[in-house]
Amino acid sequence: MLAYQIPSATARAVLRDIAKPEPGPGQIRVEIRACGLNFADLLMQKGTYQDTPPAPFTLGLEIAGIVDAVGPGVVHFGPGDRVAVYSGQGGLAEFGVFDADRAVMLPSSCSFEEAAAIQIAYGTSHIALDHRARLQPGETLLVTGAAGGVGLTAVEIGRLMGATVIAQARGADKLTVAKVAGADHLIDADEDLRQRVLDLGGADVVYDAIGGDVFKAAFRATNPEGRLLPIGFAGGEVPQIPANHLMVKNLTVIGVYIGGYLKFRPEIVRNSFETLFRWHAEGRIKPHVSHVLPLSKVADGMDLLRARKSTGKVVITP
Repeated sequence: MLAYQIPSATARAVLRDIAKPEPGPGQIRVEIRACGLNFADLLMQKGTYQDTPPAPFTLGLEIAGIVDAVGPGVVHFGPGDRVAVYSGQGGLAEFGVFDADRAVMLPSSCSFEEAAAIQIAYGTSHIALDHRARLQPGETLLVTGAAGGVGLTAVEIGRLMGATVIAQARGADKLTVAKVAGADHLIDADEDLRQRVLDLGGADVVYDAIGGDVFKAAFRATNPEGRLLPIGFAGGEVPQIPANHLMVKNLTVIGVYIGGYLKFRPEIVRNSFETLFRWHAEGRIKPHVSHVLPLSKVADGMDLLRARKSTGKVVITP
């Protein structure tokens, strides 16, 4: 089978022909129909992601497909089942073996491409805004990088939770995407973010996917007792947070890493995914997929992420 792998710690990712894996105890083998790309895939290629596996390994963190075989002890899934799996790795291949407890059954209303686009982006935003920040109806939510893979889902979920959503993104096209997702106010990346947010009454919750100067401006526009969620650092700079400023305004900075919950509270992730797939079946969320590419074009998909030329998700269909 074909797989997009990092062959060694010093080698670039390449498409390789490898043996089809066999499921072990508690595992399922999935014929992969779709795999969502994530910024973490880029970091893994540089070896800078916090959960980069030892080489050789196959890239691809979230997949959807059809169960092809099950290992000993698996009782909740069988061949032919449509599933979504937050795999962590192994998704950019024709087949993959994954722990069954990372899988959820996929409703018939959800396509494989949509399922591959929902898990990490929507799961991160749902857990961040609901479980961690406790976003309340009537509060103001600021989302930076609002047309990106996770930012766009934060706009959509924030609106579903009853918040007033301020979306910041670069350019009219990306701001239009955020508006369609439910943003109430739009701020171009070239504008003075701090002043614009303050003019709108300040932010109660900040969902920041950019870092650097954008986080600093958002920090200064946060209302007293506000909560800040540093989700990612697409701008390249991890912000340093002045603790004395936290004290003055009684602010809270909240860490969120969806993958971490798989290690100590996996039910948080599973419950979130079940909620999200139910919302999808009810028509309450609709993933935005800007590009669908075959496995042979996965490098092009990575380039789209790297150059920030995509909106929503890029999905690979092996």
